[in-house]
Amino acid sequence: MAKKGNDRRFIKKPTYIGGLKAMREFIAKEMKYPKSALENKVEGSVFIKYEVDHKGNVISSRVLSSLGYGCDEEAIRLVSKLKFYVSKNPRKLRIKFNKSIRIKFRLPKKKVVKTSKKPKVKKITIPDNTTKIVYKITSGSKVNETSKPKTGGYSYTIKID
Repeated sequence: MAKKGNDRRFIKKPTYIGGLKAMREFIAKEMKYPKSALENKVEGSVFIKYEVDHKGNVISSRVLSSLGYGCDEEAIRLVSKLKFYVSKNPRKLRIKFNKSIRIKFRLPKKKVVKTSKKPKVKKITIPDNTTKIVYKITSGSKVNETSKPKTGGYSYTIKID
């Protein structure tokens, strides 16, 4: 029968504080898409290898798969801001951990603004015992004139630019 290993025999790997999902959110929040990559419409991934020291800080990083147009420098900047949790080592050794990450650069999507071309008409009703006034609100350069109501009263056209 095999013996179960104790935790003090093994060295624990560093983990990002909050987990993998939190790391992805941090990278997405902190990423600043390089201007030259935006102008040239560059998309892709940068693969980086980095070292984490015994305190959880990233001490060095290098690009394994380059994308260019400033994306490599941005990926290195993002990796250097990462902070990891390293569990206590029972033997009190100062170990450097090698890790790798792929940072994806995707062009931001353009927002589409929908505009309605129909003029907005708002009618205001007033009780029967007073004079009736009809308002017509239009948008655009042409103003549509309305005829006077048959029952009397006034009619106004308001132009909104």
